[in-house]
Amino acid sequence: MSDILDGTASEGETARARLTFDLDADICVVGAGLAGLTVALEAARLGASVVVLEGRHVGWSASGGLLGTVMPGFGLGLKDLIARIGLEDARELWDLSKEGADYVRAQATEQQMPGIAVTDGVLEVSNVDAGDRLISELQVLSEDFATEVEGWQIDQVRARLRTDRYFHGVYFPKAFQIDGRKYVHGLAELATRAGARIFEDTPVVGIDASGIRKRIVTPSARLRASHIVLAGNVHLGAPSRRLSETLLPVWRYAGITEPLGDRLSDVIAFKGSVIDTDGIDQFRIVEGGRLMWASPETTWDARPRRQAAGIARRIRTIFPQLGRVQIEDVWGGATGQTVHGMPQVGQLRRGLWVASGFGRQGLATSAMAGQLIARSILWGDERWRLFSPFELVWAGGITGRAAGHLIGLWERGSSAAAGALARYRERLREQERIREERLAEANRLAGMRPMRSQPPPGQPSPRPQRSPQPAEHPEAPVVAGPGERSV
Repeated sequence: MSDILDGTASEGETARARLTFDLDADICVVGAGLAGLTVALEAARLGASVVVLEGRHVGWSASGGLLGTVMPGFGLGLKDLIARIGLEDARELWDLSKEGADYVRAQATEQQMPGIAVTDGVLEVSNVDAGDRLISELQVLSEDFATEVEGWQIDQVRARLRTDRYFHGVYFPKAFQIDGRKYVHGLAELATRAGARIFEDTPVVGIDASGIRKRIVTPSARLRASHIVLAGNVHLGAPSRRLSETLLPVWRYAGITEPLGDRLSDVIAFKGSVIDTDGIDQFRIVEGGRLMWASPETTWDARPRRQAAGIARRIRTIFPQLGRVQIEDVWGGATGQTVHGMPQVGQLRRGLWVASGFGRQGLATSAMAGQLIARSILWGDERWRLFSPFELVWAGGITGRAAGHLIGLWERGSSAAAGALARYRERLREQERIREERLAEANRLAGMRPMRSQPPPGQPSPRPQRSPQPAEHPEAPVVAGPGERSV
């Protein structure tokens, strides 16, 4: 999968031409990632003329390198979301995220995207013993947000994942995972069939969003459209620098191991995706008995191959039984994270739309955003206003990246310390349990020893017999006391 990053199309993927002539369209989408392609697909299906401009190639950067986990939710925690906008609006946003997951499942079929490899089930595991928090989360998800979930106790989690690093878990049976790379290219094929036109190697160098017909400038052509959708994330650059600076660029890399054979099935018996609650580890088993594993996030770019050793160390930390594993391929890309933890979805000004900020949001959220914007443009769907409380906030530039890096290190360190403390306490409880069992067993054995026989009730206790005094020897001499004489 490393060819995702080198700017070339892989075997079996369509190479698309650059835009070299002037063009008019109803909608121009800037960026051929997951959100942009979803806008293009849905708008074309609804009858609009759509042009997609991509500076590199379809699925470049993060959209082509996802692990493919699809589940409802946002980067902002559910309780924080409720506190920010209230329960009713939080429910509506959550329903939108579920619609996004349903949309992905509807597109990701073998008929439309051969080899997409859909598998069900996502398990969110805790790095600490958090039973009370688990119960609270389950109640909110099932009762307030109508989401099917199961709570897994520690023994149930460890029966599937043989490591002492994880404690309780929340299982989402209707969540699923797909081949993320095939999905993004499958979206492009579906959009093309629906009538959208996709141009690669066509960066946007200028945008004039004034007037009814907006103007978009590329190095070799110009385009006019009634609506522009900015779906380029942190890569928008000069044409929309103000927007791109509201996003903190975050890189995440993933690796895939050599085939691990029986030793993998002996250690991991769960076939879906596993995500820890601290957002540090994410992994799943893929075809051929390989382990796909995502590294912790970083705010600085690096060559993917340099991350291989770190990914291997992380695997060995969680599952030491696997021993040393060889990482055969590494890939990655940059996403944009917002300060408030929610995606940027909606209309910036008349005819100018945004769909970005999908770092930590998941694949379902980008699908939801693309579908929602297409329907907003063509049907007048106003639900995008639910995202209005999450305004554009400057991410701090270089200072923000440095701060984000330090915060990430602190969070990972805090998570490691909390996990170590939780495992230490667990060992103490186990030692105390063993001591109590030994004490109980000793008391039980003491109670089984034969006791001295007692007389039947009503009978006197036998008098204790005195030990017989030694008989006087008949020939022993008698010694006279004072004033006596011997005989």
